[in-house]
Amino acid sequence: MELAVAVAGFLAEGGAWWAVRAGRMPLWRTLPVTLVAMALAAVAVRPPVAASDVAVPAALAVGASSGVALYLATHAFVAIAARSDRFRRATVDIYSEARPIPIATALVLSVVVMVPAEELFWRGLVQAELAARHGVAAAAIVTWVAFTAVNVPSRSVPIVLGAAVGGAVWAALAWWSGGMLASLASHILWTGLMLALPPAPGREVVRS
Repeated sequence: MELAVAVAGFLAEGGAWWAVRAGRMPLWRTLPVTLVAMALAAVAVRPPVAASDVAVPAALAVGASSGVALYLATHAFVAIAARSDRFRRATVDIYSEARPIPIATALVLSVVVMVPAEELFWRGLVQAELAARHGVAAAAIVTWVAFTAVNVPSRSVPIVLGAAVGGAVWAALAWWSGGMLASLASHILWTGLMLALPPAPGREVVRS
């Protein structure tokens, strides 16, 4: 049952991105609803573990620190990559998608709804189930690859790169901690900071 839910969730998230990019569904309705459904199914078949290999305060501290570090690294990378007009436009496009709703609403939907839902599914179910079946190293690698792949239908280089780098960090945190709390803290901080304090191309959208 767990693997069936994992496969169904993978197809659902990839399909949601495809529907959004095809213009069939609005982003801020489609992805939150899809991710929440995935999270509910994940919790139903496998209750999540916060941290089985380290203390909860350590998981929170390391996760939060990694989220801030990832945000700073992303800022530095975007500052260099945005010298390419194509990458800058792609980044502007991402932030432009948030303009139909207030930034506060985008923050709530992202850090309160979408990020926890993703973590419950990907690290709480997929990686934990694969670890029980195939070992923690294989689980981290497969989860990272699948998490990156499911974002490919977004057809956005910045989103796919963010999923690849962020996914590697969050899979590693789940591997290290034996649970999803550290990756959740990291993912929430990174996403929240990227929305509240965006890199230069994002600030162009906020000011316009």
